[in-house]
Amino acid sequence: MTAPVTTPSVPLPDDVTTAPVLATRLAAPAPGWTVEVDAVVVGSGIAGLTAALELRTRVPRVLLVTKDLLASGSTVWAQGGIAAALDPEDSPEAHLADTLVAGGGLCDPRAVEVLVTEGPARVRELVARGAVFDTAPDGQISLTREGGHHADRIAHAGGDATGAEISRALVAQIEAVRDDPGIEVIEHALVLDVLTGPAGPDGRPGAVCGVTLHVIGEGQRDGVGAALSKAVVFATGGIGQVFRSSTNPPLATGDGIAAALRAGAVLGDVEFVQFHPTVLWLGSGVKGQLTLVSEAVRGEGALLVDTDGVRFMPDVHPMAELAPRDVVAHAIVRQMAATGSDHVWLDARHLGADFLRRRFPTINERLLEHGIDLTTDLVPVAPAQHYHSGGVVTDLVGRTSLRGLYATGEVACTGVHGANRLASNSLLEGLVFAHRAARHIADQVASGVLRHADPVTRPGSEALVAAAARSRVQRLATDGPGVLRSADGLRRAAAGLALVPTDAHTRHDDGRLLAVPQVAEWETTNVHQVASVLTATALAREESRGGHARSDFPEPDERWRLRLAARLDGDGRLELTPTPIG
Repeated sequence: MTAPVTTPSVPLPDDVTTAPVLATRLAAPAPGWTVEVDAVVVGSGIAGLTAALELRTRVPRVLLVTKDLLASGSTVWAQGGIAAALDPEDSPEAHLADTLVAGGGLCDPRAVEVLVTEGPARVRELVARGAVFDTAPDGQISLTREGGHHADRIAHAGGDATGAEISRALVAQIEAVRDDPGIEVIEHALVLDVLTGPAGPDGRPGAVCGVTLHVIGEGQRDGVGAALSKAVVFATGGIGQVFRSSTNPPLATGDGIAAALRAGAVLGDVEFVQFHPTVLWLGSGVKGQLTLVSEAVRGEGALLVDTDGVRFMPDVHPMAELAPRDVVAHAIVRQMAATGSDHVWLDARHLGADFLRRRFPTINERLLEHGIDLTTDLVPVAPAQHYHSGGVVTDLVGRTSLRGLYATGEVACTGVHGANRLASNSLLEGLVFAHRAARHIADQVASGVLRHADPVTRPGSEALVAAAARSRVQRLATDGPGVLRSADGLRRAAAGLALVPTDAHTRHDDGRLLAVPQVAEWETTNVHQVASVLTATALAREESRGGHARSDFPEPDERWRLRLAARLDGDGRLELTPTPIG
């Protein structure tokens, strides 16, 4: 990939000149063991499992690393479905048009074209791999509609358990070949850092040559080790735990984005965070992973009303409750402010009890656990962090700016989502681009372009943030680059993040170290670094677009129809560069 091209017509705020300095590696013990493979895949959601399965048949040795069990990836939590133009009356062109609209002018049309044209075949391959989707009376895959789509193109499984079914099918495929000598699976393992070779003439880190990882006690190898490889595929998911409340599982601590940043990779669109409009509201003190009420519920006809019982979305957007997610989320926040409330209501009662129990069994069950009956009660909802549209910048085959490092799924910035993800495009993106990345890696390994190299220590500092600081970091991220942002709030967040000690492994209190290198501290360090970049990019982008809403710059600005690229310089200082899309 070529270096970002500066677009000088957009002046960056003065604050950017004091961008944070971040560490280029985690404080960790030296690796006590090594393994040598052709490719390492990190993550076991739809993207990681697909990449590992594809690579297994194309390169001699693959290592699949996952932070918990194989079935613990974020894919399991996907309720609504996977979008693809499977209906003869639909078309990839129509899917492309809807995606571009949702993306607020920042999608890469080439990436979207790849997604929508290759998507239907990839979904059918999922069926061939054992995924069982809900079907219509004629035996064809049943399709529904979600916000931003102008056609029924959402395939679902188990009513509202699509991700769980896809994960089940792909994990079963991995388990079937687990004894194959060409693949090794290490569960309960946190990847710490990307290993890189000697720097080039520009001082940037060299080619990727593996990763360091810590096996959390139940894997096949103990402690910190090094997996040396010709290629690394990050499929590590999102950044949910950067915020106080999220629909993401506890494992989503931004590990892949942070590790790629430390290694010198370019990040893009980091400021675009999708807050799901309808997350179960259980009170202001609740934190952690919250219950998502899928957009598919509104797709089937559920309505939003405020605490006075007034339906407000028809006055906001022609598609009303089916408007793109950012539109609905921001409308809810404004309506909450207007009514002095901390939530609105989702009303699905008119859809009928039998239909709701059959179509949304998982959601209904989870709501019943909180004493709420979807069939008879109004459901209190409010926006919460859900999906990250940005990530590690890749090309159309998953390559990042570092030779040998690939990214796919939510950790990647492919250009598909732009400023805002269209509903149910995420599973499809992981599926399509994992295939492309695996095939490209195989070609590059076979041709000798990707080969083993010896890692060297990168310049810069090492960091460790005490786990006790995580709630402080999450509060700063929620109050700064949250649903609605402002320069003042973002500056306060940046100042607060800069005060968080990042050298906890060297600081003493009452004769004791603040923290020692271990999983909770490594995760918290990742959360802090991602929050720092997110805050800096949100402060730099002086407009509102998609998942980035500024109260002080409430309208989109055509000068900002570009990507804000972020990377660390040789001293670890964050560089922000406006770049063309694509």
